[in-house]
Amino acid sequence: MASASSTAGARPFPWAIIVCGCLIAALTFGPRSAMGFFQLPMLAEKGWDRTTFGLAMAIQNLFWGLGLPVFGAVADRYGTWRVLALGGILYAAGLLLMATADSPTMLHIGGGVLVGLGVAAGSFSIVLAAFARHTPPEKRSLVFGIGTAAGSAGMFLFAPISQGMIDAFGWSQTLVYMAIAMLVIPVLAAPLAGNSHGSAQQAQAAFQQTVGQALREALGHSSYVLLVSGFFVCGFQVAFITAHFPAYIGDIGISASYAVIALALIGFFNIIGSLASGVIGQHYPKPIFLALIYIARSVAVTAFLLLPQTPASVIVFAIVMGLLWLSTVPPTNALVAIMFGTRHLGLLGGVVFLSHQVGSFLGVWLGGYLYDRFGTYDPVWWLGVALGIFAAIVHWPIREKPVERLAMAPAE
Repeated sequence: MASASSTAGARPFPWAIIVCGCLIAALTFGPRSAMGFFQLPMLAEKGWDRTTFGLAMAIQNLFWGLGLPVFGAVADRYGTWRVLALGGILYAAGLLLMATADSPTMLHIGGGVLVGLGVAAGSFSIVLAAFARHTPPEKRSLVFGIGTAAGSAGMFLFAPISQGMIDAFGWSQTLVYMAIAMLVIPVLAAPLAGNSHGSAQQAQAAFQQTVGQALREALGHSSYVLLVSGFFVCGFQVAFITAHFPAYIGDIGISASYAVIALALIGFFNIIGSLASGVIGQHYPKPIFLALIYIARSVAVTAFLLLPQTPASVIVFAIVMGLLWLSTVPPTNALVAIMFGTRHLGLLGGVVFLSHQVGSFLGVWLGGYLYDRFGTYDPVWWLGVALGIFAAIVHWPIREKPVERLAMAPAE
């Protein structure tokens, strides 16, 4: 047992896994973060309303969440490559169907169900769980920050690329090109093959815990339940902005070019925020750090709504929200790994992210529904502010410590 442990400890840093995982995160997160740019040209051509598009994006977020625990459990048991390869294929099929949809139903199946499942299979939870199994505990928050920053880079790159391609080729052809790009994911996923169980030491620490036992343990743990409830808010806030911010910019009389600039800035500063979050999470209490992030989001939205809305304020808001955008992901995933270890991290991280995606569903759908009903996005903005305060409150009492089963075992 000692030799196995020292062998595991002597393993070099898994650069191939980290680099390929980061590229997958960028490719997966990029197109879905640019979906807001497709709304107005698609609706203008098809004659649909914003509720139709909003429902498709809401379904996408919901199936992203529903698929994550399932794909996470499969990756935990059978390896990451199979799940990521399937994700690339589903993603490509969904984008292609979305590009050729001639009815709202086809849009909801392609852009909603298939793209949502594709994103789930290639999501942060799947990639970060693979990272966790190959890095020591003292480096996990940092590599989680690197992986999250890579997804942010995808958002930064795809915002101007998507708008430029829509202008040059049209929204439908742009989706076709993006579908082709998703077929690279199975190739990039090759280095992540065969990493489902980690080291012998990790397997021993997990006591060969079954999926059912892992779920019962987690759902009976108060800190995990609080983490799940708080991450709902993150999904509500970021999904609403991703899907509706470009249209909102036009509604307040600001040039559409600023929507491109804003989402690109969110993506760029998201890189900085995610990396900083990974570093901060290594040195300071993660629950308190998360509470402060949610408070800062509510303050930023309040200031943006109450102060004069100009191109300059849009840029400042984008920078601030970019720093806070996915900075919740590294400490959230790190907390799950601290509480329960890495054996079922794909599953348990997936359950947390399911809550995030239920919030995303409501944020995107309510954005379209309430706009069509009241002619303004303001009710959803203010609901997001209130939810940010709620999230700060529920994160504060979370305890950053392993369950008793792991406290007595060697560190994973």
